[in-house]
Amino acid sequence: MHTRTVTSALSWAVLLASACAADWPQWQGPDRNATSKEAGLLKEWPKEGPPLAWKIKGLGGGYSGPSIAAGKIFGMSNRGEDEVVWALSEKDGKELWATRLGPAFQQQAPQGKEGPACTPTVDGERLYVEGSGGDVACLQVTDGKIVWQRSMTGDFGGRVPMWSYRESPLVDGEKIIVTPGSQDATLVALDKLTGKTIWKSQMPDASGGGPAGPTSGPSSPGAREGGPGGPGGSGRGRGGSGGFDGGPGAAYASAIAIDFDGQRQYVQFTARALIGVAAADGKFLWRYDRPANRMGINCSTPVYQDGLVFAASAYGAGGGLVKLSKDANGGVKAEEVYSVWKMQNHHGGMILLNGCLYGANGGNEGGYLVCLDFKTGKILWDGRDDPDHRAPKGSVALADGRLYYRTEKGPVLLIEPNPKQYIEHGRFDQPDRTSQPAWTHPVVANGKLYIRDQDALLCYDVKASDK
Repeated sequence: MHTRTVTSALSWAVLLASACAADWPQWQGPDRNATSKEAGLLKEWPKEGPPLAWKIKGLGGGYSGPSIAAGKIFGMSNRGEDEVVWALSEKDGKELWATRLGPAFQQQAPQGKEGPACTPTVDGERLYVEGSGGDVACLQVTDGKIVWQRSMTGDFGGRVPMWSYRESPLVDGEKIIVTPGSQDATLVALDKLTGKTIWKSQMPDASGGGPAGPTSGPSSPGAREGGPGGPGGSGRGRGGSGGFDGGPGAAYASAIAIDFDGQRQYVQFTARALIGVAAADGKFLWRYDRPANRMGINCSTPVYQDGLVFAASAYGAGGGLVKLSKDANGGVKAEEVYSVWKMQNHHGGMILLNGCLYGANGGNEGGYLVCLDFKTGKILWDGRDDPDHRAPKGSVALADGRLYYRTEKGPVLLIEPNPKQYIEHGRFDQPDRTSQPAWTHPVVANGKLYIRDQDALLCYDVKASDK
């Protein structure tokens, strides 16, 4: 067997083993859907919240969520003039190594300028990161040594979005997928061992005869309540993302891999549209414009199940569901099932469970947790309409039948998913909160809940007692 094949097989074996051990090896967990595979966790928190196992400081600034694999915790930060990748011990948070990726990116927009937001992707003995300025790198897990490095701006003509690159790389088989967002390289696939380019994918311009926005299809009656003049504004008049000058533009979301009708696809939410491309060669397959707001601030990872893809953004856009199907020529088309204004998911993410979609509805003005029927778009309950639904805008993860919900102001909630009503099973306030928004998503791995707050990482014990 070829040496490279053996290495790849061993790498995937290690990754799969770690995932089975309830690790969280990448953005949004083992299956990239914000869902842990773990069981045996607390169903109810004590009044003061779960016990704090350990807390460390000195990480540096940033919003990078931790990834956890094989006893190590990985993340990114700005430390002084440097952008760094670091590894900690899962046992006690002790730093094992820190590697300088490059100079700290000088973001002009004030929101989020404290540091990077990429969650490292762990794949066996290597991990993959994307810096705020577009540096993509492969590092050794053991010591942080950089194996290879590429630039999305220098190598692929990408333009850094206003709020910098915030994507977490997708590793799929032998490929790593990232989003430069340039005219001839909307997405690129790199060889994960060498960093060499496998393919570049272009997104056709809708005005140039390429596939356009939402195709005609049924919408659920009344699903688009309010419209784009509602909270958060219309987003007119700004093109800060780099996606509205004729180019496709990178936004701030991270791609997912899906399998539809025997074909592997990569689905990404760019500055202008939700798109699908063929995994084999990067061929453009379909696009859906409705969920993309006019400012190009599209942040949340798309949600996929059974040929249906949902995406949402804030700034007056809301969400939309498309159904994928094969057309007469063997291509793929995306037909809108519905659009829904009451899922303006800013950047807290969404969870799909038992036919229900949970996520915060609201942009800069704030918002509340909402539950909707995934297949119809019907709002099942909305925290904004009921004062008892006290889950303000935040980010979400799912583990052992509970939503771990972190509000932007800091409080962390434990919520029972329920299509009929909001049910809370505990909340606590993180000690020593910084003045920055609590934008980093919660992570649950190996019986622990991780909360990143800029320079600090807090680890809580959420494992149920064996008694």
